[in-house]
Amino acid sequence: MYKSEEIHRVGVYCASSSRLRPLFYDSAAALGKLFADNGLEIVYGAGHMGLMGALADASLAAGGRVVGVIPQFMVEQGWHHKECSEIVVTADMAARKTWIWQHTDALVALAGGIGTLDELTEILTLKQLGIVTQPIVILNTDGYYNPLLSMFDKMVEEQFWLQEHKRMYVVVDKPEDVLPAIFGAERWSKDSLKKAKF
Repeated sequence: MYKSEEIHRVGVYCASSSRLRPLFYDSAAALGKLFADNGLEIVYGAGHMGLMGALADASLAAGGRVVGVIPQFMVEQGWHHKECSEIVVTADMAARKTWIWQHTDALVALAGGIGTLDELTEILTLKQLGIVTQPIVILNTDGYYNPLLSMFDKMVEEQFWLQEHKRMYVVVDKPEDVLPAIFGAERWSKDSLKKAKF
């Protein structure tokens, strides 16, 4: 079992779509159970469908604690997971994203659509600026993120990013590799702000 004085809550970004291939749901569910089995609390977008639902259901079924963070307008649509251990309602999407990174010790991106991509790229931007220092792990199920990772390489090649910025995140292929990546991630300094302009 993974234990740390520094890692207790993990923020997870993932899709709410219910039209995905089974392997994506299986990956999310496996990760949810792994977090519960290791005593790690999940903080996520509070959805009850798609990978969000699979992640939360698996963790809750294994005795885990799951905190859902969701904007008021989504609650009014009934999109929230009513079995969450705790629901945090925010004023809007921006407040939701901020709440998640401010209240977690690590962040993981599963496969997702434009919303997940927004969350992932924002958190990388904040880490580049030294505002966020948590470990960031990308779970690259079935090579889903390969095009984005190639784009990151291109950004370095064309000098929009430093090679060092690729150390802000760790990429893994399987759910069972997420926890070793979180606990083995190198520390990131708030002083990275000094390198944001280059």
